[in-house]
Order: sequence, then structure tokens, then C-alpha cells
Amino acid sequence: MKTSLIILAAGKGTRMNSDLPKVLHPIATEPMLVHAMAAGATLDPEHTVVVAGHGAGQVGAVARGYDETATVVVQEEQLGTAHAVDQARAALKDFDGTAIVLYGDTPFVSPDTLERMMGAAEGSDVVVLGFDARDPGRYGRLVLDGNELERIVEYKDATEAERAITLCNSGVVACKASLLFDLIAGVGNDNASREYYLTDIVALARSRGLSATAVTCAEAETLGVNSRAQLAEAEAAFQARARAALIENGVAFQAPDTVFLARDTVIGRDTRIEPNVVFGPGVTVESGATIRAFSHLEGCHVSRGAVVGPYARLRPGAELSENARVGNFVEIKNAVISEGAKVNHLSYIGDAFVGASANIGAGTITCNYDGVMKHHTHIGAHSFIGSNTMLVAPVHIGDGAMTGSGSVITSDVDEDALALARAPQVEKAGMARKLMEMLRAKKAKQQRSS
Repeated sequence: MKTSLIILAAGKGTRMNSDLPKVLHPIATEPMLVHAMAAGATLDPEHTVVVAGHGAGQVGAVARGYDETATVVVQEEQLGTAHAVDQARAALKDFDGTAIVLYGDTPFVSPDTLERMMGAAEGSDVVVLGFDARDPGRYGRLVLDGNELERIVEYKDATEAERAITLCNSGVVACKASLLFDLIAGVGNDNASREYYLTDIVALARSRGLSATAVTCAEAETLGVNSRAQLAEAEAAFQARARAALIENGVAFQAPDTVFLARDTVIGRDTRIEPNVVFGPGVTVESGATIRAFSHLEGCHVSRGAVVGPYARLRPGAELSENARVGNFVEIKNAVISEGAKVNHLSYIGDAFVGASANIGAGTITCNYDGVMKHHTHIGAHSFIGSNTMLVAPVHIGDGAMTGSGSVITSDVDEDALALARAPQVEKAGMARKLMEMLRAKKAKQQRSS
């Protein structure tokens, strides 16, 4: 079935108390809008239309950053959900499939739920996503007649009997696009809020003899975010689900509640994650790796059997091959650490290649930036870089080569060669005692004068 997405993302989010548009507040390192777009993307939509309003420029940039084919339209006045959906009319005028309306501030509707809605849309003209609420509160209620959805009534306009209903409206709707816009044309604003409610299309469809039905999902999927407190709740809910899924798939956590994951984090089974690890976006960890405590990873790939940390930082472009070792207080950026290589202590390796089984001594730095340009360092296989070596890029260290501790290497080093680049040690007999006597005398004089 052909599908298009209409994602409503126009709200200002006054309760967020922020200059950032509501849908751009992050959960698991990515904006809520991206979560909604990613869920909808599993339907392989022909079109994705994002309806922006407050901060439309920022919202559009994020939407196109995730999907460069997305169409962004602007709702100049926020006159209700039906009015918002109607802004997508021109963008979908030639589309003859089913449109699904999603919300940029409701990030957890699952791909499985959307698939079930699409299935229901094959046999019903209008499909609405509902949920049984533990505390229905001020949600709109779904009024059923058997399996048929009769209407949706907003809390403000509901009778006491209708408010007793616990089946609530999520706002997510699936409907043939041409019918959706036809129904919206008949929506009025004769209600307590003087808004054009998308929910009214159900009663309009039934009045025309068309069918409507409800698909239900877990209440957790429909969690909407309208405040900082709800954003924190959403973050906690995401992290709990993501950790549980990884544990189910064979990942070992010592202290799961202290580990934070991104939306796209991938970790293979038999990987061991120690406490207080943070995964930023774009991280893949293969099976059987170990990520030790207090490490931070983003935009990197860690291969089977590799060990990271403790207190390590892997930045974008870091590639650790099988059985590589990156130890405490080491930072890797845009660099390949080949199979069996070791960078164990207090080092920075950036814009570099480290060959197989190389050993990088403590305090080594690849000096990759000249203030304008970045430059590359090549460290050959089985090489040994002495502690506190400065490798001033661009520079090439041959296979099997060595550098002496404390060297500043500014030229290439041949295979199997030993490079020493440091000032000769000078010793002045008795000078230490004389210097200390002079300093103590100076200090005593200062104390007498004060």
C-alpha cells in the first residue's frame, strides 16, 4: 500500500520554557521530530510532509537533515490539528495512497503499530490509534459501537458518561489522502476552543456512511512531551526500553541504569558494558567487545574483542579493529586503530592510522592541526612509539620503527629505524645546591623586609 507521512511539528511548546521549538528537544541525543520521522520511515513512504510553525527554519533544517526529500510546509496560524493537516494538501495533491498523521512531540509510536494501522486501513476508511489510559484525564475519548468507531469527543466537549470512557485518542490517524482532505474541508470550529479538530473527521465519515475503526497500542507509545518534566520522563522511558532490549539480545551491563544510549546505538551480544558509559549518536559495537567505566563514545565503530577505557573518549571517525586496546584517558578521533594495536594511557590520536600490533606509549600526541588545516599521521604495523612522543603531522612512521621517549618527530621514519629527536641532556655539577641556596636567601630577604 502506498503511504505518505504528515508530521505535525508547528507547536511552540510554551511549557518547555525554551527558545528551541518543542519538537527539536532531544531524546537519546536526537530531536523528538527525528524519532517520529524514523518510525514513519519504516513504512517506506513516498512523501514525508512536515508541518512547521514556530521556528520553522530550524524545524525544516532538522527534517531535511534526516530526510533530504522531506517537504516542509508552514502553518502560519495555529488553528487546530485539522487546520495543520490541511497545510499538506498541496504537497499531496497528486498522491492517491494512504496518509498517516503523526506528531513531532509524540516520538514513541512503534513501527509495528504503524504497520497494524496500515493493515486496518485496507478494510476501513478512517483508522484512529487509541490507547487504554490508566488516568484518562483530559484526553479525547473514542466512542465505539461494537468494532466501529462512532466519533471522537474532546474532553472539553464530553458528557460525564463520555468522560468515563478509558479508551483515549492518540491523535494518530490513517486515511486515504484524498478522503482525508475532503473530510477536513467539512470540519468546523463550533467547539469550546474554537479550533478545527482533526478528530471531527470520524463523525463526518460516519455521517456519509463511511467506516471508521480504532487500532490500540500500549499507552507508553503515545507519550506526548509538553514540558521539561515530560521530556525527562520520555528520556527515562526510552533508556529503560533500549537497555532492556539490549539485555534481551545478550549484552551484559554491570549497572544498566548508569548507561545512556542514543536512538541508533547498536551493540552486539556478549559485549560487556561497565558503569557510567555514554553512547552518543552513530555508535556500533560488535559482539564480544568490552566498554569500561566512564567512557564516552560517538560516531565510532568498535570491533569484536576490542577494549575501550576506562575513562576513554572515542570521537567521530574512530575505528577500532578486532582486539584493539584503547585505555584510560585516551582520546581517538578520525583514526583507525588496527588489529591488536594498543593505545593504553593518556594519549591523543587524531587523523591517523595505527597499524596492526603497534604500541603507542603514554602521553603520545599526534599533532594534527596547524591552526588552519588538519594533517594525517601514519604509524606502521608493529611499531613502538615511546612515551611522550609528539608526532607532528603530516608524518609517516614505518613498520617496525621506534621513537625514543620524549621525542618530537617532524620527519618520516623508515621501517625498523629508531628515531630520537630531543635536546641532549646537560649536567652542571653542584648547580642544584647553589640554585636552592640562592632562592632561599632571596625568600628570607623578602620576609625580613615585609
